[in-house]
Amino acid sequence: MEKDGMKVAFVGKGGSGKTTLSALFSRYLAAHALPVVAFDADINQHLGEALGMSEEEAAQMPPLGLNLERIKDYLRGSNPYIRSTALMAKTTPPGQGSRLWHVRENNPLLAHFARDVQGVTLLATGPFSEDDLGLKCYHSKVGAVELLLNHCIDDPDEYVIVDMTAGADSFASGLFTRFDMTFLVVEPTRKSLGVYHQYKGYTRDYDVSLKVIGNKIEQEDDLHFLQDQLGDALLTSFSRSDYIRALEKGNIQPITQLEPHNTSALADMRQQVMRCEQNWERFYQQAVVFHRKNAFSWLNSSLGEDVSTQIDPDFSLATVVQQHRHQLVNK
Repeated sequence: MEKDGMKVAFVGKGGSGKTTLSALFSRYLAAHALPVVAFDADINQHLGEALGMSEEEAAQMPPLGLNLERIKDYLRGSNPYIRSTALMAKTTPPGQGSRLWHVRENNPLLAHFARDVQGVTLLATGPFSEDDLGLKCYHSKVGAVELLLNHCIDDPDEYVIVDMTAGADSFASGLFTRFDMTFLVVEPTRKSLGVYHQYKGYTRDYDVSLKVIGNKIEQEDDLHFLQDQLGDALLTSFSRSDYIRALEKGNIQPITQLEPHNTSALADMRQQVMRCEQNWERFYQQAVVFHRKNAFSWLNSSLGEDVSTQIDPDFSLATVVQQHRHQLVNK
């Protein structure tokens, strides 16, 4: 049965295994002939290698974070509410004339930035360079991902997967609201659970769909610990895996070789995503809320102009998506 496309985030404490699980889930979907775009938005850029790239290939990925002007110029399109690319922010929502994109299309941004890895279309934010030290935060680079997600209208059965930066850093912008489903990866430790409680508290007022994935389960006691601490929030778990150990050493095997119990966990995750319902009106309004917040807290003074006027009062993303889907059906 055809299902709406979905945007899925992987978050968690550094070292919890979220990049590995992002890669496994992306490859699992691709193996089922589902179109997948995966963003590496972590300060430690390892998603390409986890998908199957060599270290050299991953290092040659065109970095989104260093090409913000190019991305803004494309997405801005002919939107009359954005006077110039220089005034466009990572939170700027789409409006009439904006260029919206989806996973299966062939547009100039995907053609330039994306690389195919194991059937997954990969885009990378780019690493934190020495030139950035003491001058910038990593969120300035991740802004490219937020901007792209604001303008993404994933078609039915398309997936956008984002390997997010570790811990609570995701809350430095509205990026955490750009997803239909958020998977928080935890280890069976109190420190890892602390990130869950922090994330749950921060997202409480934003209607974020959040489920926990247990990882690095070595024995029954580990699983019982997470079940006792998390209850229904725990969706599924991954136990000790020779396949994953080999993957982390650079030995990429077909996803069909993953142990049955861990393959079952990936199936649980896909079923959870398929149960989600997209709410395009909420998605757009959350973008508007964070754009206004940024405008009045620092953007206006930084740019010397009221960028809250970039919000198109007559634009409805839900209507645009509905019209786009109608066109697809009638092709």
